[in-house]
Amino acid sequence: MITVHDRLGRMVAQAQAQGRIPAVSAALHRADRPLWTCTVGGTGNDTPLGPETVFRIGSVTKTFTSVLVLQCRDEGLLDLDDPIGRHLDLPAHGELTVRRLLSHTAGLQREPHGDVWDTLRAPGVDQLLADLHRVERVLPTGRRYHYSNLGMALLGELVARLRGGTWAEVLAERVLAPLGLTATSPTPGQRAATGFLVDAYSDEARPEPPTDFGAVAPAAQLWSTATDMARWAAFLADPAALDPTGAVLAPATLDEMRWPLTTTDETLWAAGFGLGLILVPQGQRVVHVGHDGAMPGFLAAVYGRRGGDGTAGAMGCAVLGSAGTGVEVFDLPHRLLAAATEHDPADIAPWRPGEPAPDHLRGVLGRWWGEGFEYVFSWHDGTLRARGADDPAGRPPAVFAPLPDRPDVFRTVAGREVGELLRLTRDERGVVVRMHWATYRFTRAQETFDGYDFRTGS
Repeated sequence: MITVHDRLGRMVAQAQAQGRIPAVSAALHRADRPLWTCTVGGTGNDTPLGPETVFRIGSVTKTFTSVLVLQCRDEGLLDLDDPIGRHLDLPAHGELTVRRLLSHTAGLQREPHGDVWDTLRAPGVDQLLADLHRVERVLPTGRRYHYSNLGMALLGELVARLRGGTWAEVLAERVLAPLGLTATSPTPGQRAATGFLVDAYSDEARPEPPTDFGAVAPAAQLWSTATDMARWAAFLADPAALDPTGAVLAPATLDEMRWPLTTTDETLWAAGFGLGLILVPQGQRVVHVGHDGAMPGFLAAVYGRRGGDGTAGAMGCAVLGSAGTGVEVFDLPHRLLAAATEHDPADIAPWRPGEPAPDHLRGVLGRWWGEGFEYVFSWHDGTLRARGADDPAGRPPAVFAPLPDRPDVFRTVAGREVGELLRLTRDERGVVVRMHWATYRFTRAQETFDGYDFRTGS
């Protein structure tokens, strides 16, 4: 009998062989199963390859820096629409906003001044800031997505200044320690795999030189294990499961980070970018959220899964590879997450009777008509909800929360028309006879906008 772990292991082995990657380490985290890990190949040095082997994760680092920025926002140290120059003394480009830098829509050039990929010498913080007047705004702000390591480096320095420490110190204290990511660090340590470039026309693999990214560390410096990164991916997808008190970041803030602000390709619409996070739709209301990474000799892909039938809570996957050309790494976590969900779906929780709707809302339940379409209002899990009568099963309902000082007014907190008000109108007997949702009238019978009732013909 072929188990789901057999399937996943074969997928990793196939990617390692086809991609000609000296070492691949993969891990899958989910709340309802033990951690799954798989390694294939060798480290290229004297240390054995295993789940504890450390790889460079490159731009996955950006997701950590982005969380640090949102922590500052949640604590009132900045606003996302602040120009970064309000908090950093910059010789140029200080008018670019934090939000634009996080979403790579600021138009700032990709790298710091100079040929850093020729010299492999990144500037220190003072030099990076001093050279800002020499770098270009290559696109108008807000014009389109344009990836910038320099922009993320500035955000890392912003966090460091606001917190009164270095970026690495703030990261360790405020993210790595609280989430137990003990193998994640700006330095490789003693258990790191060697990174290689594999020759295109032979089986030769040559080690890439080690690099320190200096002031650009907040964009790409970190090293980690697949197990740590699968846990991090699970946090990005389902923070309440790994951080129930919101000590690192509130779930609502992760929701905000996951909202797509731009597409990365205007013709494909196959991926989007939020606040520091890549969003990859999978169909059927499933999205994978995380980031890819690339540094000399290493590739990484770290993604959590949200939505869809069979998706477990806290589901995250990481694939780390020790070849700069092993692009199979990038697709593999998406395939592993999909295969795990298909062949080992989350258990179905049994339905159990719950509390009835409050007396003053029972008259709201049932079918209503608005804009010529039929909706069903219901009470589930202690909340008032609404769905279009013809909505597909997978579409989430609108969810309403009462305003504390207005018992017949509700705020839409999820789903369709989120943020808008729902107002109930009662007759002299207290019966709800009309509702207004986002100012549109809802009635028990289908009516035209001028009030013609098809049921009564008047």
